Amino acid sequence: MANLRFQVVEEAFKKRPEEVIAPVERPSEYFGKYVFNRAKMYKYLPADVYDKLIDVIDNGATLDRSIANAVANGMKQWAEENGVTHYTHWFQPLTGGTAEKHDAFIEHDGKGGMIEEFSGKLLVQQEPDASSFPSGGIRNTFEARGYSAWDPTSPVFIIDDTLCIPTVFISYTGEALDYKAPLLRALHAVNVAATNVCHYFDPKVSKVTSNLGWEQEYFLVDADLYSARPDLMLTGRTLMGHDSAKNQQMDDHYFGTIPDRVQAFMKDLEIQALELSIPCKTRHNEVAPNQFEIAPIFEETNLAVDHNMLLMSLMKKVARKHGFIVLLHEKPFAGINGSGKHNNWSLSTDTGVLLHAPGKTPEANLRFVTFIVETLMGVYRHNGLLKASIMSATNAHRLGANEAPPAIISSFLGTQLSTLLDKIENSDSEDVFKMAGKQGMKMDIPEIPELLID
Repeated sequence: MANLRFQVVEEAFKKRPEEVIAPVERPSEYFGKYVFNRAKMYKYLPADVYDKLIDVIDNGATLDRSIANAVANGMKQWAEENGVTHYTHWFQPLTGGTAEKHDAFIEHDGKGGMIEEFSGKLLVQQEPDASSFPSGGIRNTFEARGYSAWDPTSPVFIIDDTLCIPTVFISYTGEALDYKAPLLRALHAVNVAATNVCHYFDPKVSKVTSNLGWEQEYFLVDADLYSARPDLMLTGRTLMGHDSAKNQQMDDHYFGTIPDRVQAFMKDLEIQALELSIPCKTRHNEVAPNQFEIAPIFEETNLAVDHNMLLMSLMKKVARKHGFIVLLHEKPFAGINGSGKHNNWSLSTDTGVLLHAPGKTPEANLRFVTFIVETLMGVYRHNGLLKASIMSATNAHRLGANEAPPAIISSFLGTQLSTLLDKIENSDSEDVFKMAGKQGMKMDIPEIPELLID
């Protein structure tokens, strides 16, 4: 009997590697799985259509409506291979969230049946009812018509059984009813102005791109505890109760071990985000109890904003699956924790130059200082527009009563950059632009390599 038992266990052990251990799929293998990216455009679109569409995306060419049908056919074929039955124009109204109205790929065939169809007309433009969304008083409510128009610079993606098409949303008379249209106009204006300045330093520059790396902080609250808190359910933030014994002084939480249950949520979120081409890079605890952060690799600004809106929606969905509720409210009122969304912003040229970084030559450093000063002047001259762009009831209350007076927008440069600008202001010498590069710092620990200090 003992020999028989040993033989059974031995046979089971022999089979386990093949039957139980499955190969691990790497992130690079499923990144962009549900996104109609360039690789899929190349596969599903005719060559001439692909070239025209890439010209629109890369060079800002006007979209030729004549290619819309071919693009729609390619999108539909790819979508149906992934089980998609509906499509929607996905846009960002003035509500702080996203909006969508789903339509099926079905039309009458004229013979008592139906066919599945998706035309270029439906891809390029739609007419969602605009009466439900705030408009800042720019149109009468009985003039409900609004247009959503495809933004080809942000790739379409799949959520469940729906093909989501990023779009702008404008009124019947052309005013923006969303956040994407003003952003695209601003990015175009920055490109034109910055490219003209770059020509003083390099005539070969033909495009300047705005880049954005956002950091998404958030709170995870157990779903049962959330249900017992009317303040969390109604406002998404703490309004009652008492301070934690240790709240934002809890520094050991920041670099502490991520709790197992939270890490399971993070892993699930990252996989689904990567499938949607959201390049999640960093995950960690934040300072306050139950506070955490996820941050991606920087992207072109329009795409980065779309990805952030998509990620916030995805976070809520994945959190419920793990028995959590995600809180995404803004930075704190007095005595109340809140989640920040730091935006790391930069400009770069199509020749590979980062315009807000020092160079290796006096000329490159002059260009760097030029763009720093222009940014400062932009904040100084257009501070009213900047304040208007972030205006909301909660932000006005937060800035006006707790963190800072709402009239103040400051630019903090740090000691070294402030000293540099002071020297430029008070010196006629070109030596001021001969900045030192990265400096080496040696520790008195032989095993530690030389550290490079900016």
